[in-house]
Amino acid sequence: MLDVPDPVDAPPLRWGVIGAGGITATFVRAVTQHTTGSVVAIGSRSLERAAALATAHGLDASIAREGYDALVADDHVDAVYVATPHSHHREHALLAIAAGRSVLVEKAFTRNAPEAREVFAAAREAGVFVMEAMWTKHLPDVSAIRALVADGAVGEVVHVAADHGQDLVGLGPTSRLLAPELAGGALLDLGVYPVSFVHALLGAPSSVMAAGSLTSTGVDATVSLALGWPGGARATIYTTLAATTTTTASIAGTAGRIDVEGDFYAPTAFTLRRADGTAVRYDRSVDGGFQHEIAEVARCVAEGATASAVMSPRDTVEVMEVLDAARAQVGVVYPGE
Repeated sequence: MLDVPDPVDAPPLRWGVIGAGGITATFVRAVTQHTTGSVVAIGSRSLERAAALATAHGLDASIAREGYDALVADDHVDAVYVATPHSHHREHALLAIAAGRSVLVEKAFTRNAPEAREVFAAAREAGVFVMEAMWTKHLPDVSAIRALVADGAVGEVVHVAADHGQDLVGLGPTSRLLAPELAGGALLDLGVYPVSFVHALLGAPSSVMAAGSLTSTGVDATVSLALGWPGGARATIYTTLAATTTTTASIAGTAGRIDVEGDFYAPTAFTLRRADGTAVRYDRSVDGGFQHEIAEVARCVAEGATASAVMSPRDTVEVMEVLDAARAQVGVVYPGE
């Protein structure tokens, strides 16, 4: 199976982060505890919130910045991590690109595929690195699964199933997850994980069928997707903000099956079950997990690359196209689209 490089072996990179929410805290922890990189600036609409995040991780409060212009202009910043709501990913990625910074943008990359293409086009023109922060794709267990499938361990893939549901509706209408103006909804926040997982195994589907329900605020609460490929492979995906699901995944083929334990999108274990009845359980879980995508950025930047081969711009755009098609069929349109 494919060996994943140790994140501590990646070159050091000085990070500035845009946004001071919970996922930013996870990112800062991964940089400081699991890589040789450092966080040298934290930007937020609230200076106090940025300072609090810094000190919570043993960093000096002086790295806090109010707003984002000063952060991207800071020559001590090599790369920018964008962790604002989906509605602002395009704006903040373009801001960092214009300043000549490498950029890692939280999933979902943008609100839609046209915005994603715009960001990647700007990065190509500026000659800077940009990647979507789909951390799952860089994890050792997922890399091992992809290698096994590519090597024919399950034969020809017939069906892939994955689900991601969290009980988040109770957060209320003021939550970003339920706000249309912040590009909320199950698909962009949760569904992007199983869609990306399936895409990593089978590529872009030739057909997308979706059905679902909306929240009272007009974003997608629950979505079921059926995806198809010309060779006959199929995938079923379920995502919801209304209930906690098993968050597992399964890959069924003509010679066996791989069952991925929950949460499939985080470091976890999986079992390869062959058609002859034998089974082998693999546990390649790690502490944290964000460090692997962080290390990928550091390696690519050190090599002078403007894109990652692991999580390429094409991968991101094709996943966004699936999400766009599903949203259109469910009936979700964000303000300004």
